[in-house]
Amino acid sequence: MDGKFFLYRVLRALVMVFYGVFKPFRIVNRENIPEGAAVICANHTGFTDPFYMAFAVPPKYHLCLMAKQELFRFKPLGWILRGIGTFPVDREHADVNAMKNALTVLKSGKKLGIFPEGTRTHADGEVSPKAGAVRLAEKTGAPLVPMFIPRKKRLFRRNTVVVGKPVYLDRAVKRSREELERIADDLMDKIAALGHNTLVKG
Repeated sequence: MDGKFFLYRVLRALVMVFYGVFKPFRIVNRENIPEGAAVICANHTGFTDPFYMAFAVPPKYHLCLMAKQELFRFKPLGWILRGIGTFPVDREHADVNAMKNALTVLKSGKKLGIFPEGTRTHADGEVSPKAGAVRLAEKTGAPLVPMFIPRKKRLFRRNTVVVGKPVYLDRAVKRSREELERIADDLMDKIAALGHNTLVKG
């Protein structure tokens, strides 16, 4: 176990204690997270979403998150984020370094956490998802794993996170930009459906 994975597991365990008391959670279909590299894709509605994503991924896996570069400007926070394997991305421009880091994570067999919408949203479909996650899956063969995180995280009541079935892309197929964007849209539809089904089932 490398140092970043060790620190990640320690911080994950500590934060889980807090959330277990104040904002408890339930993970549905965790078994859908496969062995090996995978791109974990979730909706993004609040600053605590990365924590819930980490809780949903079994602790035996190292989840490396792609996070907005603004978070790294506060040096103590940036040190912690880098220390657990999180890396920055420029959301306003094509960030070659972020893509290289993401490819390194996946090629090493780790889990990569991405919020395809690129920013926090207040409603489903508020913004069009970026196709970066789909491009990474296409390049590496790692599956896309949809994950729904509830919009409202309730105090002292269980918050349900749902993991969907992995989506595999055929690496032999060369896709246009429009096709990649369509797959990204379909992925967000799958994520929204996970949330809708949870609400219907109660």
